Amino acid sequence: MSRSRITAGISTWLLAALLAGVLAVDSAPLAEAVQAGGSSASQGAAHEDVGAIFQQGQAALNSGHLDEAEQDFRRVIEENPQVGGAYANLGVVYMRRKEWSKAIEMLHHAEELMPQVAGIRLNIGLAYYRQEEFLKAIPQFESALREDPGSAQARHLLGLCYFFANQWNRAIKTLEPLWPQESSSLDYAYIMMISANRIGDRELDHRAYDQLVKVGGNSPEFHLLLGKAHLNLEQYDMALAEFQAAAKANPRLTFVHFNMGLAYLKKQNYNRARDEFLEDAKIEPDLALNYEELGEVYWLMQQDERAEQNYRLAIQLDPRLVDSHVGLAKVYQHHERYAEALRALDAAEKVDPERTDIHYMRGQVLNRVGRKAEGEKELQAALNLNKKNRASTEKPAQKPLPSPELLQGEQ
Repeated sequence: MSRSRITAGISTWLLAALLAGVLAVDSAPLAEAVQAGGSSASQGAAHEDVGAIFQQGQAALNSGHLDEAEQDFRRVIEENPQVGGAYANLGVVYMRRKEWSKAIEMLHHAEELMPQVAGIRLNIGLAYYRQEEFLKAIPQFESALREDPGSAQARHLLGLCYFFANQWNRAIKTLEPLWPQESSSLDYAYIMMISANRIGDRELDHRAYDQLVKVGGNSPEFHLLLGKAHLNLEQYDMALAEFQAAAKANPRLTFVHFNMGLAYLKKQNYNRARDEFLEDAKIEPDLALNYEELGEVYWLMQQDERAEQNYRLAIQLDPRLVDSHVGLAKVYQHHERYAEALRALDAAEKVDPERTDIHYMRGQVLNRVGRKAEGEKELQAALNLNKKNRASTEKPAQKPLPSPELLQGEQ
């Protein structure tokens, strides 16, 4: 998604927190790493070449020439595998391509070689964040903030992770120190208001709400976020009133029709939900969540063929959408396409191995095809995970609503 197309509801505060984390690592550690390789004249010349290649890769990275940068940093590693900056900048290359697994692998190599560089942990956290793996991102941002308590980037991102992981107290504790400089942001006020409401902090809840009204005025972005607040509180009619006000002011406001679709879906008005998701897909055709929700709507309307089509489109746009893989499995199970159902469940488990319903469904399917022992093992795994999740203080008690209006951004 181009930066110019990001919705106006994404404030400078939130977008800056997302963008600033992707940091290239300079060549300062290179000299030390090079010297470790030897001291002969021939080795010195070779190392000098490595330094030139590194600088060439750095220049390519700074200019956005990612293919050239990747080639140069890989050449550096071939010559000297101890140059942590090359791994770190390869991680940046892959982050900018949104190749998250490769990015994390390279950044962990860099961290082993350069444990003193907090920016590497910031980038690892950001790579997890961009995959919505907030619980994995949290320790990285916590570490970065401990090492640099004045880092607004680390504080922003850590607070957001706590918020999206439903750890409301920690979100407030982390983000509240930013109030003097950040409370003029709609997103910041919204996040503080929701967090305060969840823990029953009435004073902060009212203060944040008043600030949201003050900053937002009567703008469509204000109505969108206020509607989302009502939606989170299960006040669906109030949410719809706000979303409709936002849409009236700006019919093409990104995510407003998506959120109206969620509200209608919660009210079990499937026809209206379908129409709103389709409308949002016209505005934001690359938002995979629109097709995932359409898949769910069509499944509930017993239109299985359309459900399958939309789940498949969602996965094509974002292979990490677990609900779409599970949705496909439901469709296949219903039509006794058991081999396909098992493949869909395998794909879902790769993304989230601790989803109880994945193991439960697999147990059902395996029993259906006569693989009773494996089926019982999966059903038992589902029971064990259910107990573990009930006892956990980290996993939310219920699935949070998708919030693309807060999560969309660009490296």
